[in-house]
Amino acid sequence: MSGRTRTRACPERTCVGCRERAAQSDLLRTVAVEGVCVPDHRGTLPGRGAYVHPALVCLDLAVRRRAFTRALRAPGALDTAALRQAVEKTVADQAEQADRATP
Repeated sequence: MSGRTRTRACPERTCVGCRERAAQSDLLRTVAVEGVCVPDHRGTLPGRGAYVHPALVCLDLAVRRRAFTRALRAPGALDTAALRQAVEKTVADQAEQADRATP
């Protein structure tokens, strides 16, 4: 042993909206379930997953580029309404936490 401490590897994923790499824990995993793109907060839903930053800018880019359909290998267009609600809720929660932290 060289005496170095081992650092735990943090898996990285690419956001399908902005195409930037980030830690898996910073991104929201999405899965296609019966033609609907749903958020997978726990990361346990079966099937292919696509990762996106929980920000409306990245979500809009991904929808406009049809990135979810391509990444999830879906045969047709996916409904992203449930995903949009989840991202809006996450953004609102983050803003609320920031307001509480600021005196």
